[in-house]
Amino acid sequence: MSRPRATAALLAAALLLSACAPSVDPIERLGRKAADRVHPHGPSGEPAYRRWGLAAPLSPAPRPPLHPLSLRTDLPPVVDHIPTSDRVVFLTYDDGAEKDPRFVDMVRELRLPVSMFLTDSVVGPGYGHFARLQSVGASVQNHTLDHPAMPGLPYTGQRAEICGQQEKLKSRFGIRPRLFRPPYGTYDTTTLRAAADCGVTAVVLWRAAMTPDGITYRNGDRQLRPGDIVLVGPDEAFGPTLRERTTRLLRRVQASGLTVGRLEDYL
Repeated sequence: MSRPRATAALLAAALLLSACAPSVDPIERLGRKAADRVHPHGPSGEPAYRRWGLAAPLSPAPRPPLHPLSLRTDLPPVVDHIPTSDRVVFLTYDDGAEKDPRFVDMVRELRLPVSMFLTDSVVGPGYGHFARLQSVGASVQNHTLDHPAMPGLPYTGQRAEICGQQEKLKSRFGIRPRLFRPPYGTYDTTTLRAAADCGVTAVVLWRAAMTPDGITYRNGDRQLRPGDIVLVGPDEAFGPTLRERTTRLLRRVQASGLTVGRLEDYL
């Protein structure tokens, strides 16, 4: 092969490899235009992590697994953590009551791969806020239409709650979520059947929750562990803001030698 042809072949191979390499950065997943909107420094040149109350930048997440957790079962599995040796935890948010535009800035500047479980009756007319979050890398998942306690409801009622929100989110965001979180973290077998029939592949609970008073744990060690799914609790009338609760959690994550991963890469 002639030298020019060999050079061209090597260049083409390099471009192909770079295009196929998976990115763990939620902004880079959205393309160059979204990445260009991220400003690592504030107007005064202050690093983004300091602007959001962190003493050091978050460590980059490792490459996602080539083979995510196998979910091939008749009913969706229920998970509160991901079995992984990767030193990551996963940040999840429920309902959609808080619509602080500064939280969008926080997610964008820190490149946080957060998962938002939305309830239609809570979000109300505020879906535009979550479209902005989605545009900077957040994922949107299902938390029912009206936030009822699911156990004991008939199949038709549970299916209407889950499938109805699937359709709402598809019409708003162009995607049909794979993940579902039942209100209050409670469910029964009927919930799992209804979720499966609505296209849900996993029911997501949480092992740890960030509250106004600190982190609480549903089971196991009273410390953050690799693979933990963490709920950043819904807004409190007189408690710290969503941004403040997220900052407190991120400090705990860093103190534990962990970082934040993208839940959807592992499920």
